[in-house]
Amino acid sequence: MRKILLLVLTFPVLIFASPVLGQEPEPSRDTVCIQCHGGQTGRLGLPVQQWRESIHAQNGISCNDCHGGDPTDFAMAMSPDRGFLGAPSNDQIPGFCGRCHIGVKEDYLASAHGKALGAGGPQCVTCHHNHQVEKASLALINRQTCSQCHDYERAEKIRNALEATDNQIAALEKELGILHRQGVDTDILGKELFSLRNEYHRLFHSVDIAK
Repeated sequence: MRKILLLVLTFPVLIFASPVLGQEPEPSRDTVCIQCHGGQTGRLGLPVQQWRESIHAQNGISCNDCHGGDPTDFAMAMSPDRGFLGAPSNDQIPGFCGRCHIGVKEDYLASAHGKALGAGGPQCVTCHHNHQVEKASLALINRQTCSQCHDYERAEKIRNALEATDNQIAALEKELGILHRQGVDTDILGKELFSLRNEYHRLFHSVDIAK
C-alpha cells in the first residue's frame, strides 16, 4: 500500500468539485425565481425542470447563486440594483462559472479549449450543460460530446489516464478502510487522499495528455 500511495502522490496535484465527505447538502430554497418560472411552460419553465435534476440543486445552489438578483422579492428579483446578472454570453460563461470553480477556470483558460474561446471553442456548458448541470464524472468525457468539435482519440487518452489513477485512488481508499477497521487512525490520510482526487481531477481541464 505504501508503494502505491507514493506512486499516486507523485502525480501533479492539481476537476471535480465535491461536497465535503459526510456532509449532507442543504435543501434548495424555494425562491421567487423558482415559484415564478416553475409555474410556466416552454422555454421560461424549462430551466427550473432541468435545474431540479442537477447537481446544483442537490447541493443547494439556486438560481440567484449564479444569476444574482433578489430571490425573496418578486418585484426586485431581476433588478441590476440587487445584483441581477442575467444570462451570460458564450464568451462570458467561463468567468460566470469560474466565480465558484476558480481553479478549473484557470486550467481551462490556459488550455487549448480556453484559447479557442470566442472562435468556436467549447466552454463550460458545452460539456456540463447549463441548468441541468451533471455531477462531474468520467462519463462526461465521451465520444458523442467530444466528437462535436474534434476526433475523440485525444480525449479518450486523457479519460483512460484519469480512470487508471482513479482506480488507484479507489484501491487506496479500500486499504484505508481495512486499516481503519483494524483500529488504525486513518483520518489524516483519508483527508489527504480525498483532496488528492479533487486536485488531480482538475487536470482534465488542461486537456494536456502529458499531465
